[in-house]
Amino acid sequence: MFKEFPAAKDKMLQVMDETGTIVAPKWKPDISDTDILKAYRFMVFARLADQMAVSFQRQGRMYTYPPNLGQEAIQAAAGRIIQKNDWLIPAFRELGAWLLKGAKLRDIFAFWGGYEDGARFTDAPNILPPAVPIGSQLPHALGIAFALRYRGKRSVAFAFVGDGGTSQGDFHEALNFAGVWRVPLVVIIQNNQYAISLPIREQTAAKNLSVKGLAYGIPGLKVDGNDYLAMVSALQHARENARKNKGPVLIEGVTYRRGAHTTSDDPTLYRSVEEEKAWEARDPLVRLQAYLASRGLWHEKDDRRLLTQYRAEVEKEFAEYERHPAYSVEEVFKYQYKEMPDDLKKQLVEYEKFLNRKEARK
Repeated sequence: MFKEFPAAKDKMLQVMDETGTIVAPKWKPDISDTDILKAYRFMVFARLADQMAVSFQRQGRMYTYPPNLGQEAIQAAAGRIIQKNDWLIPAFRELGAWLLKGAKLRDIFAFWGGYEDGARFTDAPNILPPAVPIGSQLPHALGIAFALRYRGKRSVAFAFVGDGGTSQGDFHEALNFAGVWRVPLVVIIQNNQYAISLPIREQTAAKNLSVKGLAYGIPGLKVDGNDYLAMVSALQHARENARKNKGPVLIEGVTYRRGAHTTSDDPTLYRSVEEEKAWEARDPLVRLQAYLASRGLWHEKDDRRLLTQYRAEVEKEFAEYERHPAYSVEEVFKYQYKEMPDDLKKQLVEYEKFLNRKEARK
């Protein structure tokens, strides 16, 4: 696959085009139509949960939230390929991958609602908390991958980063050591065309982002990130490469962030309506829906029924989050370490004194 789609020549892997037609049957993964239908239904659920999360935030019931609209195919494909014993090291816009790894929506809502214990992702093995500082998760992913190889595990570490993160030092440092140590690491770039407001054309002069791995001896693969089947095929290939001690792989999923960078952002200030409409036509759910419809496996009435069911599920999970116990002052300090260090103990005492003085003035 790396030879047929060389990053240096800017060739992109695509299995299904925008109309849902299979254009590269050679690279279609061994996945049944039944499983493709399941993947589509999951992507519908993930999109609805994401849209409802934005609505909850606008109602003041949750803090700043990063929308996932338009990027569901990359995450759903990763969730299919990442195994129970593999590690998931996310950035902060990987809702679908979190859910397929076993995370509960209530925990995800709790994290974006300001509760750090939401990032524990109960019942989701081998998953790190979201990393809001750009690129800082990649050295952690490198360390986990090194530990897997050192201990003789056959598991793989999967790390996510956005296109903006590829300009961070952490990205290059992690890739450099990953290439030297030949660790079982797959780095997935969600190239959604914008690092907040900065378009990709103003961020790098490189032909693409997958080519950045070549300098570190890491094969790179540019993939249509809105093509679920292409992403499954690429990640399956990458996992096998890493698992068989052939070293790390860099995957660039070319997609588009159809929503805002976060709910604090206004994308109308830096991109045009025409650009948004052009990418809307390449939507990952629309093309998967077209594929299934052509095979008699999708009907509009099914989606209407599913949306009613899914909405009730999301509302139930959000209600669980809203019943979360109040955040104690002590937990702000205690949560950071297994045993609270002396400097934090002193800070806790000082802060409690401040709160007591504040209360006494009332």
